[in-house]
Amino acid sequence: MKFNKLTEEESRVINEKGTEAPFSGEYDKTTKEGIYLCRKCDAPLYRSESKFDSGCGWPAFDDEIFGAVKRQIDKDGMRNEIVCRRCLGHLGHVFEGEKLTDKNIRHCVNSVSMKLVGEDEIPNLETIYLGGGCFWCLEAVFKLLKGITSVDSGYSGGEKENPTYDEVCSGLTGHAEIVEINFNPKKISLEKILEVFFDSHDPTTLNKQGNDAGTQYRSIIFYTSERQKDIVENYLDRIKDKYEDKIVTEIVSLEKFYKAEEYHQDYFEKNPSQRYCQLVVVPKVKKIQNILNRE
Repeated sequence: MKFNKLTEEESRVINEKGTEAPFSGEYDKTTKEGIYLCRKCDAPLYRSESKFDSGCGWPAFDDEIFGAVKRQIDKDGMRNEIVCRRCLGHLGHVFEGEKLTDKNIRHCVNSVSMKLVGEDEIPNLETIYLGGGCFWCLEAVFKLLKGITSVDSGYSGGEKENPTYDEVCSGLTGHAEIVEINFNPKKISLEKILEVFFDSHDPTTLNKQGNDAGTQYRSIIFYTSERQKDIVENYLDRIKDKYEDKIVTEIVSLEKFYKAEEYHQDYFEKNPSQRYCQLVVVPKVKKIQNILNRE
């Protein structure tokens, strides 16, 4: 994933989890309309209509763009830190129960962590979450496609907050191994992504892909909008007759995505000679490469 170049102050706040001085940020009092993007990766975070004047000295929002922000316990062990879900850059903290707006929530965000742009300036990106076996395979496959800006491995669909790889592998957390795919719909359609997804795994085997067995390997699609849901359902209806057995792929609205440990990211790229990569990932990558070359 490519990031924007940051100034020393931006890096101090975003990368080192610093805080700008109260009442000093450029967006503390602004009422301009538009979309607030992550200054580090340009991911859309907040809409101007969600901004309100809390008097706290930092920009305040009572709602975020769906799936844009991740919460985690601050290093002080008391507050809830908020970070950009795409790049994990520090934004600020979130507070509930203050009754400042009807939604009763306040995202207290550093101005320096964001940039405000007009609706027409927003990078035209979408995000879809897919699971179908080991996430090392899916990550390697989708990195072959033009129009996809980033692929990250992680977990979703379970009960435990911030699960570890070992916990997910136990099958007890309910999470699936999935990939978060950010893509530009002007360059690649969701239908094309789904086509590659179903070409790269067997959607008719319940909780199993090859020798990888367990609920963490189930075939599942997490959508982030009703439009995506409609596209996915229509696509599955079109392809169901291609398979002798029933498609068991789950279609679920995304609630939370937990990025996997760093050593899982770009795993095939980092470990091409690893035995599993040679036996499982390489054949899948070659299969998709051959399909793409014929097009």
